[in-house]
Amino acid sequence: MSNWHRQDDGDLVLLLRVQPRAGRNAFGEVLDGRRKLYLKSPPVDGKANQELVKFLAKTLKVAKGQVRIESGETGRNKRVRIVGLKALPTDLLT
Repeated sequence: MSNWHRQDDGDLVLLLRVQPRAGRNAFGEVLDGRRKLYLKSPPVDGKANQELVKFLAKTLKVAKGQVRIESGETGRNKRVRIVGLKALPTDLLT
């Protein structure tokens, strides 16, 4: 298993490094144990966090309520829990 995602009590935990104000919403490379995530939204008034939850929910095909930012709400390094998701889609594993 990669070091940027792991199973925890039936949930999936992701370690992400968010790059706000990017040209697109997309996953990037893995660096230092975190997967880079590009977001179009600026880091103002929680907009980037809202975009993060929306993007992950859509990409992973789960409800937005299942996506929880556990730590890093005010920083770029975030730990996100996807409640009830057992594994990542194979296209996101690389």
